Amino acid sequence: MATAGSDLGPVHHVELPDGVIRYHATGDGPPVVFVHGIIANADVWRGVVAVLRDRYRCITPDWPLGGHVQPMRPGTEFTLFGLADLVRRTIAALDLAAPALVGNDTGGAICQAVAARHPESISSLVLTPCDAFDNFLPLPIRHLQVLGRTPAGLTVLAETLRLRAVQRMPIAFGLLTRRAIPADIMASYTGPLRDHPGVRRDFAQLVRSISPAFTREAAEDLRSFPHPALIAWARQNFFPLAHGERLAGLIPDARLRVIEDSGPFVTEDQPGETAALIDAFLKETSAL
Repeated sequence: MATAGSDLGPVHHVELPDGVIRYHATGDGPPVVFVHGIIANADVWRGVVAVLRDRYRCITPDWPLGGHVQPMRPGTEFTLFGLADLVRRTIAALDLAAPALVGNDTGGAICQAVAARHPESISSLVLTPCDAFDNFLPLPIRHLQVLGRTPAGLTVLAETLRLRAVQRMPIAFGLLTRRAIPADIMASYTGPLRDHPGVRRDFAQLVRSISPAFTREAAEDLRSFPHPALIAWARQNFFPLAHGERLAGLIPDARLRVIEDSGPFVTEDQPGETAALIDAFLKETSAL
């Protein structure tokens, strides 16, 4: 079960050499591509898309990060820069002309890598709270790199995430939101790891490939990013506000906005404000 949200638009598929990417598309206007994090999918963006789809073409894929239902083919590269290239090739396959790219959580790290390695493929960058610098993965969830490496560990992880009490623990989703994520959305995020052996295989490859060496390299290359950027961060410690400030200082044409009363998943806690900030940024930068 994936993408339970009804505001994302109809389901489509695009085939790449790595496999099939499932995505939703809705709205008309300049294209915006969204990138979620691990053990999540396009549903992360449902509240934001509900606001933006009146003015933008919103593309929300289920990236192969553990909340997807269509496994990748053997040989897919799950390093940060490999996933960035997957995003770039998806944008090209969908024939999108330099969309805005919006990321959250692990997806924000992937977006940094896209901006660092493939700036020509996008027109602007939006980073909400996400992995950066040495914080990849954040300490409270680094156990995922241990559990995710073996079939037994993956089974334990997948089965325990079924429980609402576990979902709200700091070692799961508890530090990501101030408010509980709806049960059907949590089922959308966590169900694929239980239901699809191929998804568990992909996730094992992903966690083996995570290293802060990649986020450090991507951040350094952001010094030459030639397009405007919005850093829309929340006051929390999972992805420290200091990292948002540091990213805004690295990117030449960046502006920092702080979202109050929110955990790192600003799209869950403050979707309206997050959408308003993205809209204002895109309007401002398209008029330059």
